[in-house]
Amino acid sequence: MGIDDYDVLAILGQGSFGLVKLIKEKSSGNICAVKLLFKKDVVKYKQIAHVINEKQVLTSCRFPFLLGSIFSRKDNDFLYLGLPFINGGELFTYHRKVKKFSEDQARFYGSQVFLGLDYLHNVDLLYRDLKPENILITSKGYLKIADFGFAKRVEGRTLTLCGTPEYLAPEIVQSKPYASSVDWWAYGVLVFELVAGYSPFSQYNHDAMLMYSKICDGEYKVPMYFSQHLKHLITNLLQVDVTKRYGNLKNGRNDIRNHDWFKNFDWWAILNQEVTAPFLPKISDGQDTSNFDKQKDPKHPKSKVNQFQDHFAEF
Repeated sequence: MGIDDYDVLAILGQGSFGLVKLIKEKSSGNICAVKLLFKKDVVKYKQIAHVINEKQVLTSCRFPFLLGSIFSRKDNDFLYLGLPFINGGELFTYHRKVKKFSEDQARFYGSQVFLGLDYLHNVDLLYRDLKPENILITSKGYLKIADFGFAKRVEGRTLTLCGTPEYLAPEIVQSKPYASSVDWWAYGVLVFELVAGYSPFSQYNHDAMLMYSKICDGEYKVPMYFSQHLKHLITNLLQVDVTKRYGNLKNGRNDIRNHDWFKNFDWWAILNQEVTAPFLPKISDGQDTSNFDKQKDPKHPKSKVNQFQDHFAEF
């Protein structure tokens, strides 16, 4: 079955190398999202390894808070990754609308992100691009971490420079070898942003070099309304010294899971999705795209010759 067997219903989002469309299978009426990657751009910007790796991660990961794939295909011009349609929209969109979350709501979302990262690290995968834009909300109000373009299997350490500037750990900025510690730094930035309404280093994003300097020095201000437990957790996640950062110590990820901010927290209830979500997105039916910003479909020129086939033999 090819992509021509589907009808395009909407454009859900756009990225650097392609876009995500909502499609409907003509024969069965099944709905799904498909990520289209333009081969020419992937080759031009040397993202071949990242794309093939993303496909492998999406097909191998099966966990409640991670987005898996349904199918993968290719033609002369595009690579296609079929994904479940998570129609609650991005966490970023909802967060931007309400401006900031209570600590209880941030704890609800933060626990799911923690479990997702915990799963990835258990199978030696680094995520490396944590941010609200890459987290989707399901119809039940729970989360799915998406976009594994920067995910990488690492059994030791790596040196690759990648990620979103405001979320980069000091060791990435300083081009030092790193491992899973970078995801826990980004996790600290995410939890901070969910409660504060802005990231700890966002005030410097007009000057990249200044922002990187503040990140490397660990200079940021914690809002007065943060609870003492949250301040303590953030301080130990946004720890410049990797040997002192939570998630990277003797007790590993248990320093986060067992922290006082999560005291008496029912992790099994979250894993089994038995806790009532603090927010349920408004969804009329399975094709409802109202929780996504409207996008225009960019027209890519079609090539007559499959000049990129050799690059994507593994796809």
